[in-house]
Amino acid sequence: MSNLTAAAAIYLAPLLAFLSFYAWRRRRHHERSLNFLSESLAAGLSEPDSLHPVIDHLRCIGCGSCVSACPEHDVLGLIDRKAKLVSPADCIGHGACKAACPEDAIRLVFGTATRGVELPELSPEFQSSVPGVFIAGELGGMGLIRNAIEQGRQAMDSIRQHVAGKSGNANVLDAVIVGAGPAGLSATLRARELNLNSVTIDQDAVGGTVAHFPRGKLVMTAPARLPLVGQVKFSEISKEALMEFWHQVIAEHNITVRDQESLQNVTRRDDGVLEVETSNARYLSRAVLLAIGRRGTPRKLGVPGEDSSKVTYRMTDPAQYAGEKVLVVGGGDSALEAACEIAELGQAEVSLSYRGDAFKRAKPRNRLRVERLESEDRLTVLLGTQVKEISDRAVAIRRGDERIVLPNTSIIVCAGGILPTPFLKKIGIEVVKKYGTE
Repeated sequence: MSNLTAAAAIYLAPLLAFLSFYAWRRRRHHERSLNFLSESLAAGLSEPDSLHPVIDHLRCIGCGSCVSACPEHDVLGLIDRKAKLVSPADCIGHGACKAACPEDAIRLVFGTATRGVELPELSPEFQSSVPGVFIAGELGGMGLIRNAIEQGRQAMDSIRQHVAGKSGNANVLDAVIVGAGPAGLSATLRARELNLNSVTIDQDAVGGTVAHFPRGKLVMTAPARLPLVGQVKFSEISKEALMEFWHQVIAEHNITVRDQESLQNVTRRDDGVLEVETSNARYLSRAVLLAIGRRGTPRKLGVPGEDSSKVTYRMTDPAQYAGEKVLVVGGGDSALEAACEIAELGQAEVSLSYRGDAFKRAKPRNRLRVERLESEDRLTVLLGTQVKEISDRAVAIRRGDERIVLPNTSIIVCAGGILPTPFLKKIGIEVVKKYGTE
């Protein structure tokens, strides 16, 4: 009997040790996830910005596959042995969680019950309510680079089906592609691959939203298949390296992007041909692909002096502000990142103005960055303030009844953008508000 007891002890000891470790690890993960969720709620960051997972807790078995599959850190967690979105504002819609779930307990949706997201109504082929007008990428809800690339390719395949068999006319294009971000460039390459007659325009320049990220900003993406190029493998890449890649692809395949050309109007003739009016030209086309961003044009402050050349609406290179007296306006991540990038160089006097009493819309890491720089007297934070007037060498802001005049040589306004919804409705595209639906 003693031999049996000894043998049992030998085999049971490792099992008990493993179970104890497993229980400790579960408890630690539970506490960590609760902390992240509490921080998100306290900061007012409980609403995801784009496509995000909704977890059916009746089907979730708490295996953690979704948590492990998520490329972002601490977006999903396990609370009471169930998966939960613990940092909603950091979710950018990878969709890897849904693919990894063995119980099909995850749906990917837009908007929430309390915060709707306006999106154009699209068919499975990416066609809008206006025949011949297709939408891909961020405007359709897919801001993630990998997903935008895939949508651009798929949308162009749908356009090929749409134009197939239609009588040829040298004066009528197969497609006008609007936007030269990931979706638009992917569609442009696919059009070349399919021998379609197309034109690509962009109101700014190649790269889309990525082109306007701050210098050195890291971009998270994933492997994707790019037409004419094949599989491209990215993980964490700098904005500059990604832009260099795009320009290299454009040069290698002799692609032309007509930049600084904005879309003005699209009308459909009785014969189904689309008349496309831009700031530079007029085109006739059988299809139009809108691969533009959701932010549209920058939102302005609407104050006297805003038309000054010292006012910009994005920051691309912090080094250009050396020796300047800079005011950054805004309370989101773009504003905080711009202010911190410039302040960290230590070559400019930087102030950050926001009308709210806290940076509730910004990610925790950016808020901590601001707090650190403020404590080091490298950044002046002006909460509860609004810009009222801009002059050549100063800017007037108001805090309650107090008027404050700051010496100033540069202003960066990061107040978001005006959604292109009015334009979509103008050309007849149906827009719906989604409250937690697919």
